[in-house]
Amino acid sequence: MGLSPRPDNRVVTVDPQSQEGWATTRLDFLVNWSRANSLWPMPFGTACCAIEFMATAASRFDLARFGMERMSFSPRQADVLICAGRVPFKLAPIIRRIWQQMPQPKWAISMGACASTGGMFDNYAVVQGIDTIIPVDVYVPGCPPRPEGLIYGIMMLQNKVRNERRSDTAIRDEMEPDPSSQLYIPPSVIDELSEPFGNSVHQTRSGL
Repeated sequence: MGLSPRPDNRVVTVDPQSQEGWATTRLDFLVNWSRANSLWPMPFGTACCAIEFMATAASRFDLARFGMERMSFSPRQADVLICAGRVPFKLAPIIRRIWQQMPQPKWAISMGACASTGGMFDNYAVVQGIDTIIPVDVYVPGCPPRPEGLIYGIMMLQNKVRNERRSDTAIRDEMEPDPSSQLYIPPSVIDELSEPFGNSVHQTRSGL
C-alpha cells in the first residue's frame, strides 16, 4: 500500500558517526541515585543499640560500602537520623529539635525495639515509639539488632529513596507536633542558653 511503518516513540536512536555519544535518563532517577548513595547519618545513640551501630562502621561490616562513612554530628549537615536506643521523655524535645534542624530532604531510621515501640521499658519515663515525635521511614527490629539488620534497613531506605518522585509533594511535609499529645514542649522552654539551667529544668518537667 506504500505506507511506512509507524515509528516507535519509546525507542531513542543515535548515530555515533555523525555526533558525539550521549545518554538520557529521568531527572528523578539521577537525583535519587545520587541521594541514595551519599547518605550522611546523624547518630543518636542512647543505649546498647548504639554499640551495634558503631560496629557497622568498623572494618568487619564497613558501612562505607554504602556511601555512609561520613558520620555527621551536626544536624545541619546530615540527612538521615538514626535513633539507636530508648528515648526517655527528657530527650523527646531534643531529638525533635535535631530533626527540625536537619535540612530537606531527610529520613529517619528507628533502630531497635526500644526506639520503635518502647521495648521492655513500658513505663512513664520512656517514649513508646519515636514515631510519636518524628516521622520514621524504616524500622529495624531487634533487641539489639545486629549490624546486618541495620545494614539491611539502610538498603531498604536506599530503595525507598530511589523510588521517590519530585512531583509527590507529600513526602516533604513536616510533621507538626500536637500540643495536646503531652509530648509537645516549646523550644523556648528547653532552650538552656536563654535562661538559667534550673528554671529550664523546672519548666520542662512541669510541661510534661
